[in-house]
This record gives sequence, C-alpha cells and structure tokens, in this order.
Amino acid sequence: MAEPGRPPGGGGAGGGGLGRSRGRFPSKLHLSADGRCRPLSLVVTGGQRADCTQFIALLEKTRVPRIGPGRPRRNPDSLAADKAYSNGPVREYLRRRGIRHTIREKTDSQAARLRKGSRGGRPPGFDEDRYKRRNTIERAINRLKQARAVATRYDKRGYVLLGTSTAAALVIWLRT
Repeated sequence: MAEPGRPPGGGGAGGGGLGRSRGRFPSKLHLSADGRCRPLSLVVTGGQRADCTQFIALLEKTRVPRIGPGRPRRNPDSLAADKAYSNGPVREYLRRRGIRHTIREKTDSQAARLRKGSRGGRPPGFDEDRYKRRNTIERAINRLKQARAVATRYDKRGYVLLGTSTAAALVIWLRT
C-alpha cells in the first residue's frame, strides 16, 4: 500500500505518458477504429490531456487497409466523433484533408454562432444516421479491454501501456 501523499509505484510525473490527475499519475489511451471495431491507431498521453488535442496526431498515424492489393490509405472515407472534437481546428483539418465528417456542434458554439447573426456562418453539416454509428469506438475500447493487462492498467509507464494495447489490437485483427 502506498504512503499517503505519495503516488503508488513511485516515480514522478515526467514523461512516459504519465500525467497528473486528482493526485494520481494516470495515462490515457486515444484510439481510432474502423467500422468493424478494429483499432487503426493508438496514442498514449497523460491522463489530464484533453481528447481533442490528440486528434490530429491520431489521424496522422491512422492507416486504412485496402480490400485488395496496395498500400493502406491515409484518409478514411468518413469519420464520426462526439462533441469533444467539435472545434475549429479539427473541422479545418478534416476539410483540408477532404474527409467527410459528422461531429455534433456544441451548444455554446451554436449559441455564439446564432448570436453573430448572418456573420456567424452556416451551421456545420450533420448526418444523424452516421452519428448513430459512432458507438463503434466504444465497442473497440471494450474489445481492447478484453485483454486483462489493458483493462486493469498494471502498467506504470505510457510506453508499456502502448505496447500492451498494441499487442491486444493485433489479437483483435488476427481474430477478425
């Protein structure tokens, strides 16, 4: 049992995917998945990091496999994300790469746009049916957590969690 005021397992908050969150040193796993709940890319950061800050790094690592021969594609056909990714830089990045996306607009962003009137611009396009399929990422996380080491987070360092999660993702790909 750890002493009061000291993090379990010792060590500091520096590097390795560790961050400071409510007195602990957790790490957070960010991932993208395809329509069949198979992980496409993984990024590990400190636990206090916001999801939207890792969006571009995550998509840069994503490679979509082709059905036939050839190299994997860098751009997915479409993308569905939750409100955490509804900001200008994310939408601009997706527009620049030509990726169709469905991201629900935050209520405060919507109110600010409406407050500006005609200067606020058009609301972003939104497809309700594609947005409903957004739960594939949650199902992909649950499939990763079938691996006990990923679910219980015994790993103290981020690079070890990344290796363990990558091994679990490989097992998912081999089984499908």
